Amino acid sequence: MLLKDKIIFLTGGAGGIGYFCARAYAREGARVVIVDKCRECIDIILAELGDGHLGIDCDVSVGPAVKKAVDQTLHVYGRLDAIHNNAGIAHPSKMLHETFEDEWDNLMRVNLKSLYFTTKYGLPALIKSRGTILNTSSLVGEIGQQIHAAYTATKGGMNALTKSMALDYAVHHIRVNALAPAGVWTPMLRKWSNEQPDKATIEQYLNDIHLLGYCPDGDVIADAAVFLLSDKARFITGCILPVSGGAELGYKK
Repeated sequence: MLLKDKIIFLTGGAGGIGYFCARAYAREGARVVIVDKCRECIDIILAELGDGHLGIDCDVSVGPAVKKAVDQTLHVYGRLDAIHNNAGIAHPSKMLHETFEDEWDNLMRVNLKSLYFTTKYGLPALIKSRGTILNTSSLVGEIGQQIHAAYTATKGGMNALTKSMALDYAVHHIRVNALAPAGVWTPMLRKWSNEQPDKATIEQYLNDIHLLGYCPDGDVIADAAVFLLSDKARFITGCILPVSGGAELGYKK
């Protein structure tokens, strides 16, 4: 029970990596606030988690909606112990000059500006609880990725924000870290795979880039997230933790 009685505000918590994190957090004793745009998906995961958890319809790219979600969390639970900024989108898979302005703006709002909103409205509660912030980044924020320019820019920005936030909020005893997966089988990755020029070989490619030989499901990310939000990681902050099967270590034959 590494997270016993902690109140965790989890964006994008009804699908993909967030779904696995929600289950792991509940299993470790946390009360999970599932913040997601998909009401039907929220209801499914809440039914699985059981009593004591909360689901909030929210578009994290809209400031007033995030404020309302944070306020509702505090109204129900009276405190907030962690914010996990997990919501994100990966579309489109394009080079920069091919990316439409609205596509660029949408990626920046959802993947990056959402961190501004959750921090702005959640920080006072985290100061009281000496809480934790966790961001779901990506290995591509460090090493880049072909035909995915705007997305990689959001994740590079997230990594920089994670470090700056860790520096700024350490005085309040708030730790800020990020997870950096390589490939993880989620609906978002399936969509990305279908946008690639050579769809037939993409699954083997995703297995091969991980030194451990396979592209994992979201449970491996969730286990790392539990650690970083727990007191076991009490002296870790400003860390961009690869959960990548060694994909960042270099090319292999």
